[in-house]
Order: sequence, then structure tokens, then C-alpha cells
Amino acid sequence: MGIRSYRPYTPGTRQGTVSDFAEITRTEPEKSLTKSKHRKKGRNNRGVITCRHRGGGHKRLYRVIDFRRDKHNIPAKVAAIEYDPNRNARIALLYYQDGEKRYILHPVGLEVGSSIISGPDSPIEIGNALPLKDIPLGTNVHNVELIPGRGAQIVRAAGATAQVQAKEGDYVTLKLPSSEVRMLRKECYATIGQVGNVEARNLSLGKAGRNRHRGRRPQVRGSVMNPVDHPHGGGEGRAPIGRSGPVTPWGKPALGAKTRKAKKQSSSLIVRRRRKSSKRGRGGRDS
Repeated sequence: MGIRSYRPYTPGTRQGTVSDFAEITRTEPEKSLTKSKHRKKGRNNRGVITCRHRGGGHKRLYRVIDFRRDKHNIPAKVAAIEYDPNRNARIALLYYQDGEKRYILHPVGLEVGSSIISGPDSPIEIGNALPLKDIPLGTNVHNVELIPGRGAQIVRAAGATAQVQAKEGDYVTLKLPSSEVRMLRKECYATIGQVGNVEARNLSLGKAGRNRHRGRRPQVRGSVMNPVDHPHGGGEGRAPIGRSGPVTPWGKPALGAKTRKAKKQSSSLIVRRRRKSSKRGRGGRDS
């Protein structure tokens, strides 16, 4: 894919960039693979806001994606590459030899007309899905299962890829996009290649309206609120937060505080933790 920019006719077009959608070959989704999607807008069953800054946005049809890749040993042909409003990756429409149609995440290098297959005996080619135990060391994979048979849960974002690093006993070691190294059961399925639309992270929205189209409502910094509204609020001018560290509106530590359960069962499978990310350095925002 490529990135398009505009002539600066307005402040929004001056800063904003969009995808050129050059890889898209079909504009209408496969009707049999779509269903309606209820947008919760951050509310619970009583209509009370339980997650702030959500609501509005453009209406969407949900595309049913095949994350299990459980149609083994039946070849499929890539019929089209489509845009999916529910994710930043593109999706590929497959026509199987037995007549069934399915969507999968579109990996880099998979073209219309290509043939792919899933199963333990599949060749190591882009788009094919195999158990981790049958994938050679050093291979880049995506769409990875955490629990055998449950369907892929990790490495699904645009441009994401994991690398097979080691095999020992019933487990295979993967290096994930976050730099975390962890072990997974050898029966877990993964797809060869890297998720497409790699340039998605380089796009600039350019204006607040594009966030509203995505269903994101404005965020207000706690430091500009009153003390009654946020622990960071109050003071004269640009006052510091006045605490040992940043906190949420409800007083819990924020921006870097670890939230993972100390005794989580899967912690024993993590070989090396992910690198720390500094959220405080992004524009000086606080909760």
C-alpha cells in the first residue's frame, strides 16, 4: 500500500494522510459473510457509561473472519482483497474448491488468483496455515492461536508478525511483535507471512472529525479539570498534578502501572517480558 497526502486547502487536509487503497480489488463485501454489529458506545445494559470516550461513528457491517483456519487439505483461491472497517488490516476473500467462501486476514504478498491451503502437510508458503510444530525455525507467522482449536487471538493487527524461535517438547517459542518471547502449545495454528497494510501505523488523521468517524469521542486532560472532576485538577495556571504519580479519575495508578495478575497461570510460559512502553512521552497527555 501507499500513503496519499493532500494539498493544504484546510487545516485538516494539511496534516492528514490516507491510504491509497491500491491493493483493494473489490468494494462491496460478500453478503453471506456479513452480519449486523451492535455498537455498545461504552454503555452497559442500563445505558450507563462504563467506558468513556466512545460513541458515534459510521455504521458498519461486520465481516466474519476465519480465524480458526480449520478447513484442512481443501485448496482455496484468493478471489478478492477488500477493505474492512472493523480492523486496520485488509481481508482476502477465499473461494474453496467445495464451493464455500471465507474471509481471512490479508498477508503481505498474497495476490488475487493465488492458491492457499491449511493443514499439517501444507507447504511453507504465504497464506498457508499450519500447526506451529510443522513450521521451520525463523519463519515469520501471524494469526496465531493461544489455545489449540480456539482460533487466532494474537498477531492480527496490520503489519504484525511473530517469529518462530525454538521448539522443545510440547511447546514452541515465539517472539511476538511486542518483543515478548513466550511459549505456545505445538498444536496451535499459525499462518505464514506478515499481516498486510504495513503502512497503517504511519497514517495521520489530521483532524478530530476522523476520530469521530471511528467512534471515538474527545478526551479531556485531567489537569485542565476542576478538583471535583479529577485528582489532577485544580490549581492556578498549569499546575503539576501534585501527586507521586499520575492516576486515573478514580485514583488508581495510571500510565505505566502494571495491571497483569501476579499469579496468572500463563505467566510461566513467558520467557522474556515485553519491553516497557512510555505513554507519558506522547504529547504530554495525562488521564
